[in-house]
Amino acid sequence: MKNSELQCLDGHLLKALINVGANKARISRWYDKKVKTKTFEQGELVWKLILPIGTKSLKFSKWSPMWEGPFRINRYVPSNAYILETLEGEEYSKALNGKYLKKYYPSIWVDA
Repeated sequence: MKNSELQCLDGHLLKALINVGANKARISRWYDKKVKTKTFEQGELVWKLILPIGTKSLKFSKWSPMWEGPFRINRYVPSNAYILETLEGEEYSKALNGKYLKKYYPSIWVDA
């Protein structure tokens, strides 16, 4: 290959790399506008996802519960993480990301 052909090839590769970066940024913006972050206040009651995801109890088989709780939000930790506590006041040592929590609504049938 000649030197001029190599320079031309480098130019095409550089343009392709710039296009890939622009496309990734465009797709990222499109997905990010669909994301709704969950925020909770201190003292709110929440359900906690049973982690690791996909863990099944032998007792219930495929009907194993996905959520457990309720838990109370003790405090907020930066980057959308929360420290939880049980209703008796026992605090968990590790923070849990807000995407693994959902708001707890008391049932009129069970909690009445």
